[in-house]
Amino acid sequence: MLPTLPRHLLTPLIIATALFMENLDATVISTSLPAIAQDLGVNPIALKLALTSYLVSLAVFIPISGWMAERFGTRRVFRAAIAVFATGSLLCALSSSLAGFVAARFIQGMGGAMMVPVGKLVILRSTAKADLVRAMGYVTMPALVGPVLGPLLGGFISTYFHWRWIFLINLPIAALGLLLAGRYIANLRDEHVPPLDWAGFALTGLGLSLAMLGLATEGKHMLSAAWSTALVLTGALLLAIYPAYARRHSHPVLKLSLLRIPTFNASVLGGFLFRAGMGSTPFLLPLMLQLGFGLTPFQSGMLTCSTAIGAIFMKTMVSRVLARFGFRRVLLVNSVLCGASFAAYGLFDAHSPHWLMLCTFLLGGCLRSLQFTSLNTLAFADIRQQDMSHASTLSSVGMQLASGMGVTLAAFALQGIASWQGHSVLQSSDFSWAFLVMGLLAMLSAMQFRRLPPQAGAALAQTAN
Repeated sequence: MLPTLPRHLLTPLIIATALFMENLDATVISTSLPAIAQDLGVNPIALKLALTSYLVSLAVFIPISGWMAERFGTRRVFRAAIAVFATGSLLCALSSSLAGFVAARFIQGMGGAMMVPVGKLVILRSTAKADLVRAMGYVTMPALVGPVLGPLLGGFISTYFHWRWIFLINLPIAALGLLLAGRYIANLRDEHVPPLDWAGFALTGLGLSLAMLGLATEGKHMLSAAWSTALVLTGALLLAIYPAYARRHSHPVLKLSLLRIPTFNASVLGGFLFRAGMGSTPFLLPLMLQLGFGLTPFQSGMLTCSTAIGAIFMKTMVSRVLARFGFRRVLLVNSVLCGASFAAYGLFDAHSPHWLMLCTFLLGGCLRSLQFTSLNTLAFADIRQQDMSHASTLSSVGMQLASGMGVTLAAFALQGIASWQGHSVLQSSDFSWAFLVMGLLAMLSAMQFRRLPPQAGAALAQTAN
């Protein structure tokens, strides 16, 4: 069937399939964390490393994805990204230790970092404007459908088969993607590409990787406390050097001067706190439902997928809400509502009715979708056209780092609370406090949004209606 489709529709469909593989994988693993931890013989909290390493890998390699596509060609880089992602998936399935699993997830992230931006670049450069809306519709579907199917599929596989199949199912999808991409995707490239900022890439890449690895290994997971502290300090030093370096470079890998724009600053920095708080959801929620309440992975997945359903529902209403209330008011009020709803997750126990949990998760998904869409849109409200690429890169890096930081902070909170209460095994009360801490963190983002002028993003809000 695929070869009979017009090329302008076939290309986005191929790219959407690859992105669906990545989106599905990112949500499938969350539901399977307790099963993976048990099989690898590690504390479930230690698997924060598996989530964090993937997100940090995305943050490190996203900045150079566009340059690589322009330099070596979109088809070549896109196919390489699929191959790297598939290799990481195979290594995940074969892993027998925490260190091996974390390294495999980092390799997966390298492939994922190239697939998304390069795939979108192919669409933008090879599709006529008349077909662009339909083409981008194909590309955005994985981001909507993947989080719904991911928890269900991950829970089903972990309950009735084995968690390793979660990663093995990526291999035939990747093989098909490689074949079709090689045949139908054009190898677009630019002959006049500025040199890559290798020094800036080294400072940011090593700095982010070392700092996040040090934080994630704190608590004697894989490394001693001394080594974890050394990694954090080294990474922080490299990151502290970068701003001064970037000011003297004509083509920095990350253009930090964009943070002087109030709307972009609020989206990236204020959004960082919010995304950190909400980014702990894939880590805390499945652990609470399975370890705290004793549900099977499949039962857990059936409940948690409701957050994605709520997010899809809210997508149909965001433009009207923004047109009615404006960005500033929505971001201020909704950050508090999101934090409160997230803290409310901790009020459940093993005897709570499933229908009540389902409704609460559904509401939480709606609120988070409204906030994320508002933040992502506001980021580009006052960005000049020539800075769009730099803004998109910096915003994407901030998103991934915030999510990784959220998982790390949630693990700290959970581990600290359990230790404080004298629990050697995680209990439902430990999760109650952890959800409260992360909910309060999300509420703190409101302080950043208060600085926005009342008419911030007004033109965008009215246009969206």
